[in-house]
Amino acid sequence: MSKVPSDLKYTRTHEWLRTLPDGSVQIGITDHAQQALGDLVFVEVPETGRKVSTGEPFAVVESVKAASDVYSPIRGEVLEGNPELASTPEAVNSDPYGRGWLARVKLADAMPALLTAAEYEKLAAEEGD
Repeated sequence: MSKVPSDLKYTRTHEWLRTLPDGSVQIGITDHAQQALGDLVFVEVPETGRKVSTGEPFAVVESVKAASDVYSPIRGEVLEGNPELASTPEAVNSDPYGRGWLARVKLADAMPALLTAAEYEKLAAEEGD
């Protein structure tokens, strides 16, 4: 079973969100997603200042198996892409909820309704975790 921290919110497309003390939101892919992808060899994070819309691809993760888009779960402006991932994309595999975060975004709207940890665990289990 994948790790699913209870203090985060989740999407049906396997992204996680953490609200930071300054009100911005940190976004990454879940442990379930990184396990399904396999060993990551490249991560393209969004550029600072980029405007993102809910549901649009805003990052790319590439493994030995395939390249996959990561979808923005919120509308806002990118404050920072994780610079560490350019040289160490494997941080997403080893620490998806810590060092492997993809971007920090300033919300343009209220936080949308997202999945709780329990709801996401159920979704991941249904997909054959």
